[in-house]
Amino acid sequence: MDTTDHDVTIPLSDLPGSITGYLVAHQARDLDAAMRHYTADAAVTDEGHTYVGHDEIRAWLARSASEYTYTVELTAAVRSGDGRFDAVHHLEGDFPGGAVDLHFRFALHDGLISRLVIEP
Repeated sequence: MDTTDHDVTIPLSDLPGSITGYLVAHQARDLDAAMRHYTADAAVTDEGHTYVGHDEIRAWLARSASEYTYTVELTAAVRSGDGRFDAVHHLEGDFPGGAVDLHFRFALHDGLISRLVIEP
């Protein structure tokens, strides 16, 4: 989801409910609530690895939630086209480098997350 002329910065409150619900659940480390926001065949790419389907995504969420301690602040949101959104997060914690801005690039299908790519 590259930045193009049709990308529009939106208020954080204008992110779809499935995205905000997922982000809240993810930050709270509530795996059951987080998984309710994904399609059955969803895919997540993080740190160069892709996880497909609920079982792989749930395992990734469980692993990533316990690997480091960090704080997360949602700093910006962009609508990148029909059903595509970029939620920018600032993370600080005990991971290598200590601070990073990450883009959570979402694609939605029927109101649920079908694709998530997390990258700097």
